[in-house]
Amino acid sequence: MTRTDSAPGLPALEQRLRHDLLMLNWRARAWLPQRSHAGQPVIDVLIIGAGQAGLAASMALAQQGIRSVLLDRAPPDHEGPWATTARMETLRSPKELTGPALGVPSLTFRAWFEAQFGGEAWAALDKIPRLQWMDYLRWYRRVTEADVRNGHVVTAVRPRSDGLVEVEVDAAHGQAQAGARTACWFARRVVLATGRDGLGGPQIPAFMQGVERSRWAHSSDALDYATLRGQRVGVVGAGSSAMDSAATALECGAASVDLLVRRPDLPRINKSKGSGVPGLTHGHHALPPEWKWRIRHYINTTQVPPPHGSTLRVSRHPNAFFHLGCPVERVEAVGDALHVHTPRGTFALDFLIVSTGFAIDWSQKPEYAPFAAHVRTWGDRFRPPPGDADQELADSPDLGPVFEFQQRTPGGCPGLERIHCFCYPAALSHGTVSGDIPAISDGARRLATGLAGLFYVEDVEHHFQVLQDYAEPELLGDEWTPADTALRVLADRCLD
Repeated sequence: MTRTDSAPGLPALEQRLRHDLLMLNWRARAWLPQRSHAGQPVIDVLIIGAGQAGLAASMALAQQGIRSVLLDRAPPDHEGPWATTARMETLRSPKELTGPALGVPSLTFRAWFEAQFGGEAWAALDKIPRLQWMDYLRWYRRVTEADVRNGHVVTAVRPRSDGLVEVEVDAAHGQAQAGARTACWFARRVVLATGRDGLGGPQIPAFMQGVERSRWAHSSDALDYATLRGQRVGVVGAGSSAMDSAATALECGAASVDLLVRRPDLPRINKSKGSGVPGLTHGHHALPPEWKWRIRHYINTTQVPPPHGSTLRVSRHPNAFFHLGCPVERVEAVGDALHVHTPRGTFALDFLIVSTGFAIDWSQKPEYAPFAAHVRTWGDRFRPPPGDADQELADSPDLGPVFEFQQRTPGGCPGLERIHCFCYPAALSHGTVSGDIPAISDGARRLATGLAGLFYVEDVEHHFQVLQDYAEPELLGDEWTPADTALRVLADRCLD
């Protein structure tokens, strides 16, 4: 896409943004007492993950005068899935959604886009290209001055009873920057902004057990699709990631792609899109548990259809085959092929892509082992009506009002409430405000203002002392002249 003469350019936009943030008093004055432990400074809020959720949380905290540091295992400019494992051509979300802009017009994708390409190009744009969204997030990180430490792999998160969370970090791949080689960090609060698979990882069906790993991949794996040229590829599933994987394989020269779909038909209506109103965004977390479960379970069971464009991206290829009502029963290696058995027959394939989503599975996140067994889940607190069982919902953490984990047994894991789940598994407790584009700013504000309140309550003695010690005079004593009151009142003789 080419910049037009009418586009003002990014420098002009960035100047406008600086002025907007100045007018909003963004990056408010720091007010938390500085702490140290074991000879090193304690981070107020340590955010694990520097994708769009982590960046939005950091910016929202800055508005509250709270400093945060973000750790991300990826190299710079490759945080999140957009430039790595995501394979869609465009985002699903409408281009008008403001995403992580937090109500600042000059921080929106639209402002960034129009600054470079102009208003006519914006009007002609249908959906936001995936890699362009990544470019926008790179710019967002830079202009918001997010303190991101790349190449930092968190290996353990340990809640403590002394008001701190201890975080072990492998920074062997980090950049040469202050503190980058620190093996152990201490924070007052830790935020997990770790995305769709934030408390687990790929959901692998039982029929893949025993199949050689080089012969199949999950749709979220980093895979060079060029290696599938000339191969017979099978894709299990029919969601958006299944369509993206199938299309990418076809575009890279796969001999054929067979989509093996369990359902007899593809879902047609995106129910979650129909529920996206401000009332749900701001009211879900206050709903009774029965209603929270009912809404999320309904969306899960009706399922989200693959996007219209993603499906056409597959079906336009004559060597793409949709097999509906064709669940996989078992997979076995026979010579150089995989024999995939279904009720409708056996498929001979060279490679299989499993697009079966993600699971909350703490065993896939060993860094959370110090506290995982103590997290209270919805399965611990709620029994759904008969017929409404839902393992994903039962495994979801039962979070407090500031996305904090709660203890399964009181006293079993002191300090657990200092870890905040700002990723997809928070959806049952808080709604979809902790990862998806439409309401990420709302979730970030809720997290930031909630943390500000928790910090104040925790430090109330300090703040009361600050209040008592405050001595900046408003008046100096020379702003008025004392009157001669005797000249202004009635004399005693006038009262007789």
